[in-house]
Amino acid sequence: MDTARRWTVLAICSTSLFLVGLDTTIVNVALPSIGAGLHVGTRGLEWTVDAYTLVLASLLISSGALADRFGRRRIFQIGLVVFALASVACAAAPSLGWLVAARVVQGVGGSMLSPVALAIVVSVITDPKERAQAIGVWAAIFGASMAAGPVAGGALVSALGWRSVFWVSVPLIAAVLALTALYVPESRSPQPRPVDVPGQVLLVALTGGSVALLIEAPHAGWTAPVSVCLSAVTLAAAAGFVVTSLRRRSPLFDVRLFRHAPFTAAVLGAVVLFAGLNLTLLLSTLYLQHTRGLSPAAAGLVTLPMALAATVCAPLSGYLVGRAGPRPPLLLAGAFVLAGGLCLATLSDDTALPVLLLAFLLLGVGIGFANTPITNTAVAALPPSRSGVAGGITSTARQFGAALGIAVAGGLVASSSPAGLPAASRPGWLLVATCGAVLLAVAKLSPTLRTTPQPTTRPATSHA
Repeated sequence: MDTARRWTVLAICSTSLFLVGLDTTIVNVALPSIGAGLHVGTRGLEWTVDAYTLVLASLLISSGALADRFGRRRIFQIGLVVFALASVACAAAPSLGWLVAARVVQGVGGSMLSPVALAIVVSVITDPKERAQAIGVWAAIFGASMAAGPVAGGALVSALGWRSVFWVSVPLIAAVLALTALYVPESRSPQPRPVDVPGQVLLVALTGGSVALLIEAPHAGWTAPVSVCLSAVTLAAAAGFVVTSLRRRSPLFDVRLFRHAPFTAAVLGAVVLFAGLNLTLLLSTLYLQHTRGLSPAAAGLVTLPMALAATVCAPLSGYLVGRAGPRPPLLLAGAFVLAGGLCLATLSDDTALPVLLLAFLLLGVGIGFANTPITNTAVAALPPSRSGVAGGITSTARQFGAALGIAVAGGLVASSSPAGLPAASRPGWLLVATCGAVLLAVAKLSPTLRTTPQPTTRPATSHA
């Protein structure tokens, strides 16, 4: 495949990431309006985000494995159709229950988009340096979705109401479906692996149980019956998944990969990065609209420096990864996220606008530099034949981090009045700064360009 065709495929597949990112940020901006329209409080609003996150996180790796076996373009197209139908259902939701159910279906469709699209890109762009640059563009698209979400979402909510934020994805999906049929080649693993049914079931229980625990425990209490039950399910599923992975000749995901420090660091980095990002998105949305009284559109403009910086820095990060390895951009990412979190650690109801803009700018730079090396390191740990699983692993780590960030943010501010939000959110901003410090530690474990990650696994679990 020539260079122009490869980058055309990248552009088409990246649009799916734009859709997933747009859906998250645009819904966050619309949360106060959804609450007013459906007459629900903060707890109900959390579930409009958490229902999507829970299902998405549970199915990402499984969707990637199915794509490797049955065809990546096929699964990608199914995901687009499911996501579009669910978006229509969200837009028509007459009640919170309907909206949450539609968001569940959106999560099913979304699980077939991001990791599968990344697998398609990896299958057509095989040169390591070109792949690093492509993943940089991939991450820049995510930054663009962050930019478009708050601004477009705020404008749509202000002009047309909250239902419009779900309608906006439908024409985009129609365009991607048409372009996929024309330009994206079908690909799959050349030697399909047996379907690991026990592994699939246990992984869904593990990821779903852990995310549900993060959602429920801050509100119900960690010793409440529901929290204890979810903890037991999660621990049992984790133990069962490890045992199954070690005993099967062709497991869904070989847990021995976690013996490889760079791979483990990449997964940890994805969790930490998206925990910090979602803490920032939710806390800033509530603070700017409830405490400062800004409109959704104005709130989106205040956070715009974060999105623009992430968009600009992601391709630079891909260039650095291709030339010097993942460590330098991760060091930059950790430093900027740490600085941005500290800027907001003394937030008050009259914090100067330049301080807010500077903080969001610093956070955006950090996010832009972090995503590419994390994704590239994790993808490099598995061969192209298992790129769907590789994409699913990194996407699952991101969604787990997103659920963690949302759970922490919700626990901090759920019972706060608008005037009390700044003080209640300060521990959250310190946690964002801590995420930056963890990224600095992750950078130390990341490989240099000369030590590309090549984990050793037992012959019986060859990734062919």
